Amino acid sequence: MKLTYYGHSCFLVETAGKKLLFDPFIRYNELAASVDVAAIKADYILLSHAHQDHVADAVEIAKANNATVICAYELMGWLNQQGHDNVHPMNTGGQRQFDFGTVKCVVAHHSSSLPDGSYGGNPMGFIINSTEGDFYYSGDTALTMDMQLIPLWGKIKFAVLPIGDNFTMGASDAAIAAEWVKTTQVVGVHYDTFGYIVVDKAAATQAFASKNITLTLPAIGETIEL
Repeated sequence: MKLTYYGHSCFLVETAGKKLLFDPFIRYNELAASVDVAAIKADYILLSHAHQDHVADAVEIAKANNATVICAYELMGWLNQQGHDNVHPMNTGGQRQFDFGTVKCVVAHHSSSLPDGSYGGNPMGFIINSTEGDFYYSGDTALTMDMQLIPLWGKIKFAVLPIGDNFTMGASDAAIAAEWVKTTQVVGVHYDTFGYIVVDKAAATQAFASKNITLTLPAIGETIEL
């Protein structure tokens, strides 16, 4: 599988011949100024929750690609109001088969409100099962005992976890999360974008290395193989 990082918590995974884009927040991220949003191709867009720093570019990219958006039911209504109807609503605990594999929605402990302040539904994480392997994106979350259930639903090749602390897990808790989901490969997200979540990258890397887990922090715009 290939993963391209677009900054903050936005990344694209290519698997089973499809492009899956997660939590697009690019135009309003000064660190991602080099990314051409109009050039991004996506078959699916998965939204972990409704906060602006996870949905800001969702409508534009979805419309440009006629991408299927997978998200909480409440987010579907918001997307419909913005003029995008190709939406598949889900909720915590649900699983669905798509042409690239399956999506399982799992618990994320966070909050979720739309840019206009209205209720955004449950925040969620996703387990993606595909013929090329399984991966877990936690979304914005605290460390939670629910993560110990993740291996029931997939053999996790890699996990995408927030490491920025303050609003989500920090690196130390994220390293525990990686242990619980039984993976040794982690891509760190949700760090450095704002002053509240600037991290010491060396210390974050060591927090994982002490548990024999590799933390990868791709440059914005970089594509890596996993």
